[in-house]
Amino acid sequence: MKVMVIVKASKNSEAGVMPSETLMAEMGKFNEELVKAGVMLAGDGLHPSVKGKRIQFSGSKRTVVDGPFAETKELIAGYWIWQVRSMDEAVEWARRCPAPMPGEESELEIRPIFEAEDFGAEFTPELRAQEDRLRAELEQRQKS
Repeated sequence: MKVMVIVKASKNSEAGVMPSETLMAEMGKFNEELVKAGVMLAGDGLHPSVKGKRIQFSGSKRTVVDGPFAETKELIAGYWIWQVRSMDEAVEWARRCPAPMPGEESELEIRPIFEAEDFGAEFTPELRAQEDRLRAELEQRQKS
């Protein structure tokens, strides 16, 4: 199964406080362990929400809202995509993670990523073929 591990934002991450060299080294070591174990597929840190935008949908209307966004506890500071055998395995890896926001309360959230079979009959053979074609195209772009 694939999961997204979400690093929740904090007051300092939203203020643009960059991680220390020590934290970067600890996270680098943790990421190396994830890669060597074949768990980590992707991961990145995100800029504070002041640099972001939200697109709000209401019927056919689209409204762009500039950051910053108020509820820090609802914001994301970074993420990983992991390939694991189970949610229990993901939890075990997450427990080994260095504290992402030293000196502050911090939180990781683990969410399963939908697989094709999760969509049932609505995911028709035509839609599955389109999905397969798009994934192959993305993989090809990443290689070049």
